[in-house]
Amino acid sequence: MSKMDGGNQSLVSEFVLLGLAHSQSIQALLFMMFLTLYLLIVSGNIVIMVLITTDPHLHSPMYFLLANLSFVDMWLSSVTTPKMITDFFRENKTISFAGCMSQVFFAHCIAAGEMVLLVVMAYDRYVAICKPLHYFSIMNLKRCTGLVLTSWTIGFVHALSHLVVIVELPFCSPKEIDSFFCDMPLVIKLACMDSHNLDILMYADCGVVGVTCFILLLISYTYILITVHQSSKAGASKALSTCSAHITVVMIFFVPCIFIYVWPLNITWLDKFLAVFYSVFTPLLNPAIYTLRNKEMKNAMKRFINNCVDSQGKS
Repeated sequence: MSKMDGGNQSLVSEFVLLGLAHSQSIQALLFMMFLTLYLLIVSGNIVIMVLITTDPHLHSPMYFLLANLSFVDMWLSSVTTPKMITDFFRENKTISFAGCMSQVFFAHCIAAGEMVLLVVMAYDRYVAICKPLHYFSIMNLKRCTGLVLTSWTIGFVHALSHLVVIVELPFCSPKEIDSFFCDMPLVIKLACMDSHNLDILMYADCGVVGVTCFILLLISYTYILITVHQSSKAGASKALSTCSAHITVVMIFFVPCIFIYVWPLNITWLDKFLAVFYSVFTPLLNPAIYTLRNKEMKNAMKRFINNCVDSQGKS
């Protein structure tokens, strides 16, 4: 990787984000839309965490992991969405160098952590369906906590491996990023050097995490579906309903990430759409999928509302 002429290099203190649109009317529309979506994401995921924490009927490994997924989803969206929303009314959409590096780090840390967490949730369903007699001895609280901490550790190491590389890169003008947040592939393009080897390193790093998790998920759900197919119809129906929700979440999260970081198409508008999809729509769809398709979550919601109404009546 050869550096360009040092005379063209500059000490970059900030980057310019080009955002999603240039028309003021479209930006106003996007502001209202994404503000509404972000409020729904935060409130929806908080509701799931509160229900699982307060309802004794949901104190099981599956719901413990679901509460952690909601926590991760809330922060995944919070890394980029608030900045995007406030930028809609700013003429100069700038972000400091430190802010840009923070977005890169936390976006990759949380996204990689979520990938591993989805594998853990698939393993939980595999044990529940394929080894039901040993479920509570295998998926005890200590094991679940250890697996969640492992997902965060892998996410941290993955993000740190990116950060230590890009934070020392020499950046040149123009320092414009054609997106609504600082993303690793876009930041690398601004370096005053041949970035070909860096791109390969990034795709390999993301591929190790993303593709490995995706393959493990496919293997887990294949085993689960085979077992469900061979089991009784009564149990199979409930298991299939739960697994179909999990598989839906996996597809809507992994497919955009793979096309951005592992197998890039290099189409600007498509990259923006996929980035919005996994950072905004996935955290929004997760609570909807898990609550609307889950009978126990709906019953917990009814109990929670009834308890609130009773408390109001007594007061």
